[in-house]
Amino acid sequence: MFHVGLTGNIAAGKTAVTALFRDWGATIIDADAIVRRLQRPGTAVFQAIVDRFGPGALAANGALDRPGLRARILADPAEKRALEAIVHPAVEAERQRLLRRAGTAPDGIVISDIPLLFERMDPSKFGAVVLVDAPEPLRLARLAQHRGIHGAEAAALVAAQHPSADKRARADFIIDNDGTHDQLRERAWLVYRKLISRARASA
Repeated sequence: MFHVGLTGNIAAGKTAVTALFRDWGATIIDADAIVRRLQRPGTAVFQAIVDRFGPGALAANGALDRPGLRARILADPAEKRALEAIVHPAVEAERQRLLRRAGTAPDGIVISDIPLLFERMDPSKFGAVVLVDAPEPLRLARLAQHRGIHGAEAAALVAAQHPSADKRARADFIIDNDGTHDQLRERAWLVYRKLISRARASA
């Protein structure tokens, strides 16, 4: 198994690259998908969040009020730390379980899609780290267009992550997503071919 860490700052286009890698045969472990699954009503993580943040953390349909929680943790670092203390250990435990199961993947390449890889993990634990990047003004525009997040909230989300320059200096491969989807596909394919070569060399 060749284990790759895939990361990118918010609205850089990491999800699109993940979909391409999946289409080309990689086994994907998606940290965001794990979070969504672990935060469903009825789970231990969901209950722990409600116990800590109160009924105000719930939307009208009984699920978590994600926009409301996001606003709370952006406004108060202590609230952010409290939420992370609940969510991150559970997500990492599930990611490790999926990683063990993926060890027998026939394609040999397992990609962990981790938004906060550089912020929370040791990049040296991966066979390679791939960064998806885009200029900050473009990422802010995407947040507004695709997620309806504008102004100060969008700026706070961008500022909450490490600067792209730091991540670019530490990544093994960089995929710039500042053009068309066809350009992204071409750039991603060039990187994926290099990952295949590394996987074969390490086998």
